[in-house]
Amino acid sequence: MIKTLPKEIPVFPLSNFIIFPDTTVPLNIFEPRYLQMIDDSMKTHRMIGMVQPKKSEPQGKPILYEVGCVGKITSFNETDDGRYLIALSGVSRFNLMDEIESEKLYRICKVNYENFKQDLSLEKEDIKFSDLELIFKNLKSLFKKQGYVINWKDLEKQSLDQTINTLSMASPFSLEEKQILLETPNLVNRRERLEEILKTYLLDNFRNTTIQ
Repeated sequence: MIKTLPKEIPVFPLSNFIIFPDTTVPLNIFEPRYLQMIDDSMKTHRMIGMVQPKKSEPQGKPILYEVGCVGKITSFNETDDGRYLIALSGVSRFNLMDEIESEKLYRICKVNYENFKQDLSLEKEDIKFSDLELIFKNLKSLFKKQGYVINWKDLEKQSLDQTINTLSMASPFSLEEKQILLETPNLVNRRERLEEILKTYLLDNFRNTTIQ
């Protein structure tokens, strides 16, 4: 399967946003460079790489993190005002290798998928729903305090790997914390990292409440 994935892909640097394999996100495209990117992608493999930019540089292009996720455009609609509404389904994470010089408005990079072969594996990791009970409890508390709304019933209908990845994507974490979750090799480790990050948030909330 890795052999069929494009080695050169257009990249969409979007801060504080990640996508995981086997998850789907809606995107509202309106900037000219990304409209061009979607046009070109729809004519070829329909794939784009989502990767977070690091802290913005005063001038020039922002430096990108080394790990992102390639997604396939599975739904496409154009609005009356020229925007594109697409659904992007995550396929595999990648290591960013080199940026390719191009006259295109958007950025194109060479990528390598070898370190994330498990993203394409049909075998699911051994993890039980009971392992997520603490995460659900802590996340519900955190989401409620921060005003986030999520449909927990729909979430519980997903497979366990989709649930963990969806929570990693949707949680109100920092850019750096989301990147850590994206780069965590497997699902079991990602669940552990998710718990660790949640504990720091809940501890901070407890301290703030106590101080007040």
